[in-house]
Amino acid sequence: MRAQGLVGRTRRRLTKTTVCDPRQPVAENLFAREFRPEKPNEVWSSDLTYISTKEGWLYLAVTLDLYARCVVGWAMEATMPAELPLQALQMAVNRRNPAAGLMHHSDQGSQSTSGLFQTALIQRGMICSMSRKGECWDNAVSESFFETLKRELVDDQVYETREQARRAIFEYIEVYYNRKRLHSTLGYLTPQETDRQALVA
Repeated sequence: MRAQGLVGRTRRRLTKTTVCDPRQPVAENLFAREFRPEKPNEVWSSDLTYISTKEGWLYLAVTLDLYARCVVGWAMEATMPAELPLQALQMAVNRRNPAAGLMHHSDQGSQSTSGLFQTALIQRGMICSMSRKGECWDNAVSESFFETLKRELVDDQVYETREQARRAIFEYIEVYYNRKRLHSTLGYLTPQETDRQALVA
């Protein structure tokens, strides 16, 4: 690599966006790092991150189905309101229409513990699980997705506008990550292929 002028791309440090609200109740960690559910729509995971642009931050919320590591819902905004992860959750529900009893895992951020978000989980028959305080590895799959997105897409980009970043992230998630990117965890299949195999099994 040195002879050819190549340099390895290093992993980023995990970005902390979790701001706890001590006034809100925290759910038990029912997930317990069981990262390989037996079927789709059994365990979803959600998290938030931010992308730098010359206009300011663009906040991204995602909901992943942990069976196939598929991004089933996402939302982007210039601010980080409680509604942002709720928008990602609603997209996931619209796409998957899961049965009651699905476990939804997140960190203890104020968006996830908000009454608005918790009410939405209850209305959809979802079981709430939250990472322990200061334990980012409890939500490692979502954290890993953000690290991968930033390493593969964002690190080499200087986005002029939030809209430019939004378009790039949309294409990464919907065109590349879910449909084309191979995962060693999935036996070098894509999330879409893994989902398809589960449906016909």
